[in-house]
Amino acid sequence: MTDIPAIGSPTRTQAILNQYNLHASKRFGQNFLTDLSVLQDIVQGAEIGPEDTVIEIGPGIGSLTEQLAKVAARVVAYEIDKKLIPILAETLASYDNIQVINQDILKTDFGIYAGTKSLKIVANLPYYITTPILFYLLNSDLNFRSITVMMQKEVAARLQAGVGSKEYGELSLAIQYKMRVHIIQQVPRTAFLPSPNVDSAVVSLTPKADFQPFEYEKNLFSIIKAGFAHRRKSLVNNLLYRFGRSDENRAKIERSIIATGLDLNVRGERLTLGNYEQLVENLHQNDTFSEK
Repeated sequence: MTDIPAIGSPTRTQAILNQYNLHASKRFGQNFLTDLSVLQDIVQGAEIGPEDTVIEIGPGIGSLTEQLAKVAARVVAYEIDKKLIPILAETLASYDNIQVINQDILKTDFGIYAGTKSLKIVANLPYYITTPILFYLLNSDLNFRSITVMMQKEVAARLQAGVGSKEYGELSLAIQYKMRVHIIQQVPRTAFLPSPNVDSAVVSLTPKADFQPFEYEKNLFSIIKAGFAHRRKSLVNNLLYRFGRSDENRAKIERSIIATGLDLNVRGERLTLGNYEQLVENLHQNDTFSEK
């Protein structure tokens, strides 16, 4: 094995593509990472160790899978592209701690991992499906220690964004509600074959140790969504779109905003997660929600 270049090296990647007459699938948003140092940095940033079971999403030709398998106890790689399964069987044949599953991660039952003690998720995600996959993982019953993901740089900035910045929005709060966000590194588009039109970033998401579900979680996210629906409008106006533009609703909304300690002209982008939680509690106290 030592005489064979790593799968993620430019020469080996190109050789594999040539050997199997393989082309990146636009349908699945495929771009092959060919910078070995970035692959190794992902593994290091995810803090993969010999006690870890790793779920990898989208192994491609096995570049990242190989680096994960060198240090993890076990790697389970989910690949949606059927034509890559036999190729992965050959490129990863030297490793006995890898299982490749031909399945859409969004249709996966994670119950098989219920007894896994140290579970980590690593993925080089297609840009078009990054957000749906993140929400699927966060809303699942997976007891994971971390998610380490390569994604579009602009999306990474939105995950980490703070109050008032142009990147701050519904996605920022949805992720930060449960997770701590850390951008491990930026990755230039030139590190991929073929090169995408944008740069990327590697992001680490770890569950908040002190996380407690908010009592009105469903309503919380409906209010956050409403708060950012029209960024140039005031929070009052955005909530009137959400509840209906009656005088009674306006009075309830205004009382709730004032009780939260906010100005009636405030926009949704100026509220922290704590502000939104307090606002939702006040909206409930004022019987603003029709549902009980």
